[in-house]
Amino acid sequence: MKKGYLLVISTALISGLSIYLNKFSVSVINPYVFTALKNVIVALFLASLILIVGRRKEIKSLNKKDVLNLIIIGLVGGAIPFLLFFKGLSITSAAKAGLIQKAMFLPVAVLAIIFLKEKINKKLFLAIIALLAGTWLLLKLTPSALNKGDLLVFLAVLFWSAELILSKHVLKKLSGLVVAGGRMFFGSIFLIIFLLATGQLNHISQLTATQINWTLITAILLIGYVITYYSGLKRIPLSVATCLLALGAPVTTLLALIFDHKLISLPEVMGAGLILAGIFFIFDLKTWKSSEKSYDPSRP
Repeated sequence: MKKGYLLVISTALISGLSIYLNKFSVSVINPYVFTALKNVIVALFLASLILIVGRRKEIKSLNKKDVLNLIIIGLVGGAIPFLLFFKGLSITSAAKAGLIQKAMFLPVAVLAIIFLKEKINKKLFLAIIALLAGTWLLLKLTPSALNKGDLLVFLAVLFWSAELILSKHVLKKLSGLVVAGGRMFFGSIFLIIFLLATGQLNHISQLTATQINWTLITAILLIGYVITYYSGLKRIPLSVATCLLALGAPVTTLLALIFDHKLISLPEVMGAGLILAGIFFIFDLKTWKSSEKSYDPSRP
């Protein structure tokens, strides 16, 4: 259980840095080509890792239902939302995209209650309220502030939310590494099909050294993201895991403030503080110990 918390906290930190750097990548590379190539690199690495760490027996034991579930996870979590997110990221700001993506804790919490029968205790409820308030303050959203990029990121969040429900169910049987590998492997196949259908596959051969370097850097971060998150998700409730991911939002915002030379405002300070307060509620020692006794990772 404790390892699950630490793994997902690591995921949040990786995600906060990754979204900031990905903004630079999609500004110099076609976002669809970038997404497909990066995910293929990650899929190949995870496939090699699965073989190296001795997961061949687990792969051979997969039945038709397991494979179908991994294909769906690949489509709904490893393909469609990546195309939506990185196209949206090329239009909107990294900080705003990170905040919208990390607000995934709300739809996931609702879906987890409905489909996984997870229970929201008082501290987790307070954490969700604090995270919502913090996200709102950081976004400072008004109808005029929304753009097409924000909408694409939001649609990606909805797809990822649905995928996580299925992934959490599949993780009852399969390891986090195999689920992450299946997500990226089948997702990459769908992304290559998309590039073929839209006539963009040949763009890969035209990438410059700078573009390839950006792709490799962000691929390394994505490898860290999927390994830590799906391994952590197997150990702790989904609603808790997605709330912990919200820590990545102030990380992205802080990087934007520091390196983009933006002035930090009082609402941004308050927003980041509320998000950290929400994380504190979840990571509180008493909650950690009580959830450790009551939560069975073999359940959904």
